[in-house]
Amino acid sequence: MDQQLMNEAGAGSAPKFNGGQSGGTNYTAPAPLAPDLRSADGRDRPSRNDSLTAQLCTVVGGPVGDHALIGRVRFWTPMRVLLAVALIFLALGWTAKAPCIQQTTTSEGSLTLDWTDGRQYIAMCYSDTVPLFGAERLNEGAFPYKKSWTEQTPDGGTETRYMEYPVLSGLYQYVAMEVAKTWDALPLPGALQVVIYFNVVAFGLALAWLVTVWASAKLAGRRIWDAAMVACSPLVIVHAFTNFDALATACAATGLLAWARRRPLLAGVLLGLGGAAKLYPLLLLGPIVVLCLRADPLHRVPSAQAGLRARDIDNLDTALAWVRDRMQLLSARPLGAAAVTVTGAAATWLAVNVPIALLYPTGWREFFRLNTTRHADPDSIYNVITSFTGWLGFDGDLAHNQQPSILNVVSLLVFVLACLVIGYIALTAPRRPRLAQLCFLVVAAFLLTNKVWSPQYSLWLVPIAALALPHRRILLAWMAVDALVWVPRMFYYLGLDRKGLPEQWFTGTVVLRDLAVLGLCVLIIRQIYRPDEDLVRRDFIDDPVGGIVDRTPDPLLPWLPEALRPRVALART
Repeated sequence: MDQQLMNEAGAGSAPKFNGGQSGGTNYTAPAPLAPDLRSADGRDRPSRNDSLTAQLCTVVGGPVGDHALIGRVRFWTPMRVLLAVALIFLALGWTAKAPCIQQTTTSEGSLTLDWTDGRQYIAMCYSDTVPLFGAERLNEGAFPYKKSWTEQTPDGGTETRYMEYPVLSGLYQYVAMEVAKTWDALPLPGALQVVIYFNVVAFGLALAWLVTVWASAKLAGRRIWDAAMVACSPLVIVHAFTNFDALATACAATGLLAWARRRPLLAGVLLGLGGAAKLYPLLLLGPIVVLCLRADPLHRVPSAQAGLRARDIDNLDTALAWVRDRMQLLSARPLGAAAVTVTGAAATWLAVNVPIALLYPTGWREFFRLNTTRHADPDSIYNVITSFTGWLGFDGDLAHNQQPSILNVVSLLVFVLACLVIGYIALTAPRRPRLAQLCFLVVAAFLLTNKVWSPQYSLWLVPIAALALPHRRILLAWMAVDALVWVPRMFYYLGLDRKGLPEQWFTGTVVLRDLAVLGLCVLIIRQIYRPDEDLVRRDFIDDPVGGIVDRTPDPLLPWLPEALRPRVALART
């Protein structure tokens, strides 16, 4: 019967059947039946295997039925559901920031933003994009990195300032400013330019986060619903529009997706673009290189003798063909693919930065100068220690522009040490770790050891956390703690003179957040050494994000010192 129906469906006719009773009424199927009449058993069904989701889904009718056909919905596919949910949370995020773009009238009758009496802190709606419109001289229509201005320093002096953001983030602000000024000049519904600017910026950041959700869902493979933690994260409500970090998360997620689809050059280009917006996408290159180092047998690969040789190049077309052949040859092995990705990332970062560096060298260096002279951020572990102990830091009491040299060196060395430990774990684990697991460990190590952890940086962890540790209750608990840090932060910034909170209330919640991130790292390391506990690797799955290293065997690695070989390899020798 099934074969007959499939044959009829393949012939383009709608099959008819009588429900198994002779002489019964014939029923016409609404559409041709699928070639495979079974549900895809490999799909993840959270409403049946995750207790939190099972309880939540009672609001919409309960868990999916035992005989339900999974993956046959025409419109509300999982991807569209995820994007719709992400839109709802992004709308909530915009609503949370909306009080900070409310307008009021001055005594002279002109419009201005209503930031009186610390409204941005009391309403907890603060966003960097609003004050930066004036602070970075975007309100003057100035081009970033070219425009300079003089500011008063806390010690009573002055300093010359430029745009303080990486090139791609700075150019994004400039484009948003131009759109806002164009909108204001046209006969369209109007507002203060800074309000229009904020909405333009928010629109672009919302698109970037939707791209992040889409790429995360693609990376999740059969566990597509793991990306729901990216779409409906509490951190999206709090920080999606706090700064410009969604640009970097979109580049990082799509870069990993390109790597997963075995397109190393495109992966490098996307990660390089992300690195030109924020630093962290470049950190993902380290785990890629380490995993490829472990997966590559380091045997000599014969060159393609039949392909073009260097002496055959006589015009641009043959030169491009020669480069293409060599890229394909390199990409055929793990270390070669990693080299292509790293080279692509470096070339893309240079292509974005070099023009600005040549045209406006002083403005281009401002980002690096500020990060060098910047003292410990309120969110950093170093400031937390100072807050509770009164410790003056490694460098003691410094002036405004005085460089914290010892702190810079210590934070860098501690991060490098953490990366070496992560590399050791990646090489010695009995089974090769998944790429998302190592990416999370590296980014978390950077945030925990760095002297700066701006609140919106937590968005960096959301997509890779959902891929690295798809335990929804655990992730939701961490995200809730991290999002709630925003409350004491705002009231600490409000000041005690306005009935704000003491510093220790804020730094105490920072400790809880750091402990939560450390807990996630511990759980991920545990699953690396116990891969049978990894939810992603059930049903004979290896690494959906692994790209060229996915489903490749672990070589014995005889070229490594014995202490750095996988434990499985040691057991065989």
